[in-house]
Amino acid sequence: MIIGRCFMPVRPGSRYDRCMRGQDPWTSPDPLGEALHFLRMSGAFYCRSELSEPWGLGMPRMQNCLWFHVVTSGRCLLDVEGAPPRYLVPGEFALVPHGLGHTLSSDPEAGETAPIVYDLPHDYISDRYAVIRHGGDGSATTLVCGAVRLDHPSAVQLIRSLPPLIVVESAPAPNLSWMHSTLGLVADEARTLRPGGEAVITRLSDILVIQALRYWIEHDPAAQSGWLGALQDPGVGPALAMVHRDPDKPWTVASLAAKVAMSRSAFSARFTSLVGESPMKYLARWRMQSALDELSSGNVSVAEVTRRSGYQSEAAFSRAFKKAIGVSPGSVRKRVETSLLP
Repeated sequence: MIIGRCFMPVRPGSRYDRCMRGQDPWTSPDPLGEALHFLRMSGAFYCRSELSEPWGLGMPRMQNCLWFHVVTSGRCLLDVEGAPPRYLVPGEFALVPHGLGHTLSSDPEAGETAPIVYDLPHDYISDRYAVIRHGGDGSATTLVCGAVRLDHPSAVQLIRSLPPLIVVESAPAPNLSWMHSTLGLVADEARTLRPGGEAVITRLSDILVIQALRYWIEHDPAAQSGWLGALQDPGVGPALAMVHRDPDKPWTVASLAAKVAMSRSAFSARFTSLVGESPMKYLARWRMQSALDELSSGNVSVAEVTRRSGYQSEAAFSRAFKKAIGVSPGSVRKRVETSLLP
């Protein structure tokens, strides 16, 4: 390809090539990578905690959120339901994927009486970033913590697939050098919060969350089964990606099977075995999750979402939506409209 007076080789099928051809540059031959790209993380709360023994922090349950913790100096005891308590040290990254309530403390006794983090005095640097100072007069520990909200329907599936705790350890490894470098940058910014430091930390934290998810997917056998395993399957993975990109298309088992060059019966059996439900049931549920995502944005009406979802009437769509999501589409719209009022 010649741009101006320069020749620029473009690999066929690359993101740039797809963009130049008017195609979606983010469609990918890697369905799992595409799912991670569309997680759409948004920070709900970040804080830097300057703590001295004895101390304890209670982290509340937050629906559809991932909690993460980075120790930049000292150490802390992390206690999450469903996982054995463990001490975290600098260079490690801990992820609590299900938004479960948990405690951080200097020792087990301090953890038993840990106050909820929101009840402690905060020095707010910005709307979503605060500094907390708490504890006694013993040894010091510094933490960077955050709750990251996931807004895309794929996040619901991903969170279901994850264990109650993921820890990327500090042991040196070539494939973790990038993560450890990022942790070093977070620690450096946390030592002295310079102008724009909170923005740097929040963006680096989002990168660390993705890196931790990638690390778990690559190293834990559990990631090779269920929905995550299905995304990596050469037949079912591309079909899932097509459903995720275009949930409103009139997909059938036969059309999806044809797209991945499988027979209808073989595709349906393989899909159900890996995903845990039939292709059409998954498609119906994904459409409702996508509809919830659209309605929550506040940019479309119930009538428009009904049309996009292929329903002939709002009443039929509302029944299907409430059965899948648990609330009516009208109540979602009303909640969004109320939140937008001055």
